[in-house]
Amino acid sequence: MKKYLLAIKNWLARLSFRTGVIVLALCVPCYIISFAQMLLPISVGAKSALWVVFFGLAKTFQYGGLTILGVEGYHRLRAYFSRKKHQHNH
Repeated sequence: MKKYLLAIKNWLARLSFRTGVIVLALCVPCYIISFAQMLLPISVGAKSALWVVFFGLAKTFQYGGLTILGVEGYHRLRAYFSRKKHQHNH
């Protein structure tokens, strides 16, 4: 099992920075849907199932995106938002 997980991690790490950002961004709508669906007039069981599915997808996109980005990509993305915040304040 560890062999397969390592192979998946290595494959994800070879993907581009842009792909990592897109995958990471996909977690936001999944988080929103996972909680917003609680407002729907459906049974508690259906709400629970939808929450598990969409929250699980959000976490998968989050960790997958971070794996694709890696440490350097994470620092690059953080620096981008830091510059944007600095430009916005001045």
